[in-house]
Amino acid sequence: MSDSSKSFDKTPSARTSQDKLAPATPLNPRHRAIVVGASVGMGAALSKKLAKEGYAVALVARQKDKLNTLCAEINQSVGETRALAYPHDVTNYKEVPGLLQKIVADLGGLDAFIFMAGINYPPGGNDKYNFENDRQMVEINLIGAMAWLNPVAEMFQSAKAGQIVGIGSVAGDRGRVGNPGYNTSKAGVHTYLEALRNRLTRHGVNVLTVKPGFVKTEMLKAAVGPTPFAIPVEKAVDDIYKAMQKRKQSIYTPFFWGYIMFVIRHIPSFVFRRLSF
Repeated sequence: MSDSSKSFDKTPSARTSQDKLAPATPLNPRHRAIVVGASVGMGAALSKKLAKEGYAVALVARQKDKLNTLCAEINQSVGETRALAYPHDVTNYKEVPGLLQKIVADLGGLDAFIFMAGINYPPGGNDKYNFENDRQMVEINLIGAMAWLNPVAEMFQSAKAGQIVGIGSVAGDRGRVGNPGYNTSKAGVHTYLEALRNRLTRHGVNVLTVKPGFVKTEMLKAAVGPTPFAIPVEKAVDDIYKAMQKRKQSIYTPFFWGYIMFVIRHIPSFVFRRLSF
């Protein structure tokens, strides 16, 4: 990770009265991160992991009660205040610039930004179509990500430091007959993150795309059909954290999905369209 001296810093006078974080010291500098989609699943688990590793973490999510409970749990587990809660619906796009500015001031700077918010409606069958579900998936998974990542990218580019992490999916690697709206939303996330990576790498900013396979979350319980090779949330989070430390550009979790998706991406179209997944 980048040195805190090279991250986007705010002076103490810029912080708000909400700032109750345990103070960092010259001998114990603290990285600062924002996790959007932090209240459940991988977002909650990664927030716990980051706080355990010494980060100050801003937890952003729509479910206020779960967010406050998680924040209290984290702070109690580490024995000091390292997590702050910020209720927010990612489809409230106009709220993002002001909220981002407030969070950065409260944290005293920013080293890493992780967008994990997302939904996946079950397709209901390969001959079913539901525009409303597709619209919501695109608005949350893709446009919600862009609303946050645009100002964060600009901030990190100016600072010439920082790390962005976006959660895609193996579902975004190819247009499958199952759940086209979700596939499209995640394919868009992949392309957008790649574009940011190509733009920001020259400015010292790392952009990581994470492509999970099946992870044992509440979202998986709603899945229709088989979910092979499903892994615990903690395994996925460990993979993400290690990739952040190594400043990787793209990972599959677990890793073997990279081989599976390599094969799937190279299946000829006239064969692929006959498949039922």
